[in-house]
Amino acid sequence: MSVLDLSLSEEQELLLGSVQRFLADKERPLWSDLADTLGLAGLGLPEAVGGFGGGAIEIALVMSELGPALAGADWLSHVVATILLARVAPDDAMLADLASGSRRIATICRASASSMPAVQDGTVRGIAALVAGAAEADMFLLADSDALLLIAADGGKVDQRHRLMHDGSAVADLGFTLMPDDAARLAAGVEARSLAGQANDLILAGRCAEAAGLMRAMIADSIDYLGQRRQFGTAIGTFQALRHRVADMQLAAMKAIALTEAAIVAVDRNQPDRAQAVSAACLETADAVRIVGEGAVQIHGAMGLTEELRVGAHFKRALAIAAAMGPRAGHLARFAEAVA
Repeated sequence: MSVLDLSLSEEQELLLGSVQRFLADKERPLWSDLADTLGLAGLGLPEAVGGFGGGAIEIALVMSELGPALAGADWLSHVVATILLARVAPDDAMLADLASGSRRIATICRASASSMPAVQDGTVRGIAALVAGAAEADMFLLADSDALLLIAADGGKVDQRHRLMHDGSAVADLGFTLMPDDAARLAAGVEARSLAGQANDLILAGRCAEAAGLMRAMIADSIDYLGQRRQFGTAIGTFQALRHRVADMQLAAMKAIALTEAAIVAVDRNQPDRAQAVSAACLETADAVRIVGEGAVQIHGAMGLTEELRVGAHFKRALAIAAAMGPRAGHLARFAEAVA
C-alpha cells in the first residue's frame, strides 16, 4: 500500500510492489541497486529505449518509498532530466545508456539548484549552486527559461565542487563559462520556458512525495516507540499529552499528503492549475515536516538525536527538502498569481 492515495493502474501497482519488496530487504540502496536491480534509471524513458514510460505518478510512487531509505535525491534529478531529453531528442543515442543507468544525468533548474547561471545567446556564465544529483552525473541538462541545454560534465569546461550536506546527500556547485559551441541547444524560447516549468514542478512534486514517505516513517516509528517505552511503570503511549502530539503530527501529514496528491495529478495531466497545486503542496509540506519531525524527535527524547535510530536522519532529510523548495514568499506569490 502506498502512502499516496492515487488511482493506480496494474502496471503502477506492480512497480510500487517491486520497490517496496526490494526496500524491505535493502535499507539503504545504492545507485547500482536502483538502476541494475530495479531498473529505475529508465523509469521516465520510453519502452523503445529500455525504459518504463512513466510520468509524474510513477515518480511520486517511487519517491515516497525511496524517501525513508534516503535514496531519492540523485534519482529524482536523473529521471526528470531523462524525461525532458526524451521529449526534445527522442532519437538521441545516449537514451539507452541513461535507461540502463550506465550513464547518469542531472537536472539543473530553479527547483534543483539554489542559484542558476546566466544564459544568453547560447553562452552560460555563473554558478549553479547545490545542484542535486550533479556530484555523480556524466551530463547536465540545464533547463532555463531561455534555453534547454545539454552539457557534458567536462572538468575542463565545468568547474565542480562537491558538497556533502547535513542530511547525507551529495550535491555539487557548478561553475560555467561556456560558449555556444560548448553545449547542445535542445530548445529555445517558448518551448524552453515550458519545459523548464515542467521540470521545476515535477521536481517539486517529487520532493513533496519524498517528504510524505518520510513523514509516514517518522509517525510510525513514534507510535511504535510510544508502545515500547515505559515510565512510572506504564507505557508512555497512555499519556494523553503524547497521544495529542501524535494526533497533531498525523493531521499535519494528512493535509500535506492530500495537497501533494492533487499536485501530482495536476503535473501528470499538465492541468491549468498546475502551478497553484504545486505551490500549495510545497507550502503545506514545509510546515508539516517540521511539525512531524519535531514531534517525532521529542517523543523519542534524546534517542531521537542519535544515529542509533533513523528518526533523526529522516528529520534532517525532511528539513533539507523543505529548504530546497525555495522561499515561502515565492510560493505564496505564485499561488496568488495562479488564482487571480
